[in-house]
This record gives sequence, structure tokens and C-alpha cells, in this order.
Amino acid sequence: MAQGGPWRGVIAEYEDLLPVTEATPRLTLLEGGTPLIPSAQIGPSLPGDLRLFLKFEGLNPTGSFKDRGMVVAVAKAMEAGARATICASTGNTSASAAAYSARAGIPCMVLIPHGYIALGKLAQTVRHGAKVVPIKGNFDDCLRVVRDIVAHYPIALLNSLNPYRMDGQKTAAFEVCDALRGAPDYHALPVGNAGNVTAYWWGYCHYRELGMIDLQPRMLGFQAEGAAPLVRGEPIAKPETRATAIRIGNPARWRDAMRAIRESRGLITTVSEDEIRSAYERLAAEEGLFVEPASAASVAGVIRLAENGFFGEEPTTVVCTLTGHGLKDPDYALDAAPDLEPSPPDAEAVLERSLGSHVCA
Repeated sequence: MAQGGPWRGVIAEYEDLLPVTEATPRLTLLEGGTPLIPSAQIGPSLPGDLRLFLKFEGLNPTGSFKDRGMVVAVAKAMEAGARATICASTGNTSASAAAYSARAGIPCMVLIPHGYIALGKLAQTVRHGAKVVPIKGNFDDCLRVVRDIVAHYPIALLNSLNPYRMDGQKTAAFEVCDALRGAPDYHALPVGNAGNVTAYWWGYCHYRELGMIDLQPRMLGFQAEGAAPLVRGEPIAKPETRATAIRIGNPARWRDAMRAIRESRGLITTVSEDEIRSAYERLAAEEGLFVEPASAASVAGVIRLAENGFFGEEPTTVVCTLTGHGLKDPDYALDAAPDLEPSPPDAEAVLERSLGSHVCA
């Protein structure tokens, strides 16, 4: 269980709930321990009696939730004597794998879909020293090649197919329960490769088995309309969405995620590009939280459900996971940038331009 005092990282804080031994290196970049932030504007604006909380995973060391699972996966790779690590990625996995492999002193290979990775994530991966190989194809093509490589060479797989990744990611559910002193009624997540919605559900189930909570939440998963294989019920050969972290057509954790949705009596559905953009902008402008586009899918979905009366009128606690930081995708952030032409170095001109003529009157 998590202890008091300064935060020590996922492995040290939850070692009694993780598959680690005395031989497992206590690798850490002090990941985890991210805040559960009450919504100040979006939640109160929605119909019903919602208590909306935002689990901001963008405050992990490499800026995404991936660090929770990656620290465990890389530590276990070190314990097993792996000679190298490898992953397929749309961005966040690659940045995290590269950082933790660098920390562990293990060479890391990253396969990315050519032209389909946000520049912030690519910059991280390169600077952490990973060997980046762009592939002519999408994420699913990258993962197919990675699986072929690990089947024939002593290289550790760091995608969410690695069970240690899932164990580490479960700790976010523990933190939510610890912060709320119980489980929320609903937990909403973006869904791409489907590992996170699966891990959160497993985490809630684990905590209930320990008697730490009485009930698990209903899981809500949201996919972009152009990359929604779980909603459609079939793989998508060419998934499309500006939310690159969830642009995946054949999720590796498909069956596990759908089982989590069913067992929790939850829901998986789509959100549009416009809904993602609107939630993204509202999170920044109204909550002060700068997230990557995929992160906003969870909030976009909750907004739509609330406006359709899904949550009813009873007091309801909803947690949305914000999976990654906005600096991951600077291009998306600047798509509709304000006028950045220089102003004369004059106080009245600056006030006129920024706050309007009524301020200067």
C-alpha cells in the first residue's frame, strides 16, 4: 500500500501489490502520485448532480500515464537480464520506454508509424537515445513487426501486451480510491490500444478483493469516430483521428477491455473530432489543464452523456483520466492560435489589443 511521507515512485509505494521481488531493481523516475483534481467549471456546468474529478496523468515524468506501467516492465526486464527493449508506439509509449530504458542503461528500439506521431513525443524519444525506426504503415503494422522480433530474439517487449505494464498501470486506480476514500460511480477513459481501461478495471477489482472498497465503478470508454474498432466490433484498416494517441485500428487488449466494460456494466462509444476539440479547449481555458487531444476524449464523452441525461439526477461521482500533457502535441495546440503579430511597445496599444477598448476608456 502507498505509505506516507515523500512520494517514492510506483514500485516502492505499491510493492506489496505488484509482482516484484527482492531481486527486482527499484527503478524509478518518481512516477505516479498524480493529482485528482476537482473540476471547477466543466462539472458544475453539466446537468444533474455530478462531482467531476480529473486524474491528470500528464504530470508523470514523461508526461503520460505510460510511465506507471513502463517502470515495472523495464524493472522486470532488468531482472530477467534483457539485452534490449522494444515497442511499437503512436508516441507516449515510445517516450516512456525510451526514458526508462535510458535510466536502466538498456538499449531501446522504437517502431513508429511514419508521419503519424506528434512531434513532442518524437522529440522525447529521440533525446532519450532510443533507436527510432519509422514503418510504412500504421500502429498495427508496427506492433506486428515488434511481436515477430521478440518471438525470435532476447529483447523485452514493452507494449501493453506485457503483463507487467498492466500491473503498473493498475496503480492509478489505487490512487483514485485512496484520494476519494472509495471508488467513484463512473470512471471515463480514452480508448486506443485498450490497455488503460483494462488496467483501471483490474485495479479496482484488486482493491475490492483486498476490502479497500465496497463497489467498483462502471467503466466508460470513448473512441474517436474514425478510430473506433471496439464500438464497430471489427478492426479498422486505416484508423483516422487527430488524437494520435488513440489512432489504433486493432487494439491489443480488445477482449480484456470489452470484458471490463461488460463486467462493470459500463459503456463504450464514440466522440467526434469536434467534441474532442471542444473538450480540449475547455479543459485548458476553464480548468487550467493543458492536455493532449486524446486525453480530452474522456471529458468529451462525459459531457455528451451528461447532456443526454445518462447520469440522472442523483449525486454521482465521475472520474475522467487525462492521459497525457498538452506539450506532447504542439501542432494541435497551435492549429487555431490567436493573432501573434507583434504590438507596438505601448501600454494602451497592448491593453486595447488584449482586453478591448472598454478597459482603456
